[in-house]
Parts: sequence; C-alpha cells; structure tokens
Amino acid sequence: MQLRKVTAASAAVLALALTATACGSDDKDDASGSGGGKKITIGIKIDQPGIGLKTPDGKYTGFDVDVATYVAKELGYDAKDITFKETKSADRETSIERGDVKFIAASYSINDERLQKVDFAGPYLLAHQDILVRADDTSIKSPEDLNNKKLCSVAGSTSAKNVHDTLAPKAQLQEFGGYSECLTGLENKVVDALTTDDSILAGYASQDANKGKFKLAGFKMTNENYGIGLKKGDADLKKKINDALTKMVSDGSWEKAVKANFGPAGYKNEEAPKIGNVVK
Repeated sequence: MQLRKVTAASAAVLALALTATACGSDDKDDASGSGGGKKITIGIKIDQPGIGLKTPDGKYTGFDVDVATYVAKELGYDAKDITFKETKSADRETSIERGDVKFIAASYSINDERLQKVDFAGPYLLAHQDILVRADDTSIKSPEDLNNKKLCSVAGSTSAKNVHDTLAPKAQLQEFGGYSECLTGLENKVVDALTTDDSILAGYASQDANKGKFKLAGFKMTNENYGIGLKKGDADLKKKINDALTKMVSDGSWEKAVKANFGPAGYKNEEAPKIGNVVK
C-alpha cells in the first residue's frame, strides 16, 4: 500500500515537470521559422557602422540589421519579437551549431570552409576588399601605389597582409586596435590608407562625423559574398529565407537599404546577387 502511494506521488511530480516544460517552450525560438507570436534570436555585428551597429540608446542599425529584420518579418515575426545578439566572427559557426541564434546576418562571407559546418541562404550582397583614403588624396590610383605607403592593419585582420603579400610588397603595415583608430590615423595623416570590405569601409565613411573626409578607391581586390548563416541541413528555413531575400530585392526594399546605409560614402554597390550565385 505504501509503495502505491509513493508511485502516485512520483507520477504527480512527473506530470508537473512535463507541464512546466511544455509551458517553458513558448519562450524559445520557433523552430519552424513560422513566427506565430514567438521570439527569434538573430546574430549580428554590433560594432560595424552601416553593417551592424548598436547605438548608445540601445537601438540597432545597419544594412545587415535591415536585411535580418525584413527576413524575420517574412518568417512571421514582428520587430518586437526579435532579439539581436552580438556574434563575433570567430563565434559564428559555434553560435549556429549550439542553437544560440536562429540565423546570422553579420558580414558573413560564404566560403567552402564554412560550408562544412553551416548552410547559407543568399548571397544578399556582393562586397569586395577595397581601400579607404582621404578625400583629397589623389596619389593612390591602384593597389600598387600603396608601395611605400602606410597601410592601416587592424589587429587580427588579414586584409592588409593580403595586400602586402600579393599587390604591394613595400607597403608599410601599421597595426591599430580597431577600425575607428585607423580612421583617426587616416584623418591625421598617420597612415595613408585603410583596407577591409568596401561595405564596411563605406559604413564608417558614412557616419555623420566622417562625411566628406574619406573616399573609397574602388579597387575590388576580392569578392565577398555575404550570406545568411543557418544550421546545416535546415532546408525548409533556407528556402524561406531565400524567398524573403528575393522579395526584398523585387519590392525595392533592398536598394533602399543599400542607399540608406552606404550612400553617403559614394559606395558603388553591385547589383543584388542572384540567390545561389556565389561569385569566386
């Protein structure tokens, strides 16, 4: 008789636990990507003006933010349902694999190495490695003109080294802690040029404090196909995101977002890439 009482009590505890688990699942991202009032967590950069930036008042701005918000809306999520999560470059694949984010839009270039771990929707932007110089500098007309020039190199970045190794072996690499420091050095003539993706450079140059001070050289030294990263094998979500990106281009929202985020720097963007067309 005592055994039956214990068993009944255990069953009651188990039922309560299952009920709590079921209720708690409402707080997680909707696994189907269909919205329905649930929340979604999206990985972005928060320190790249024009791409993904968290402002002092806690708002998020940038082209990737606009793309992510549009896609989420097409998946059924209102803006209030979105949680943006900083996703640093080194953490992107891990964040997707662990399920910390539903997808990532963070200047995330599609390449063969990453495709071993995650899937990509898109691409939604074709960027290029480029050079940013002072607006009044007419001495750098080709990458080779960087020979004997001081080229800003951000700690942990390979962009400047790539230029040095392949195009301008006599370029003098000057390492700074971040792009903001490089811009200050460029403005004050401590360095002669800064290199990374043209979209990132355009974002910095488009900031109110920098307007009119810098210009893009337009060298297009590499192709960087920005895609939306998601969990490998989730074909349904990939299709939904690709459909959303296609619609964003067709209804004019993509072009509007490009001009709003990059336009002030004179950024000459490529046409919106076709879904699945990764330019080598």
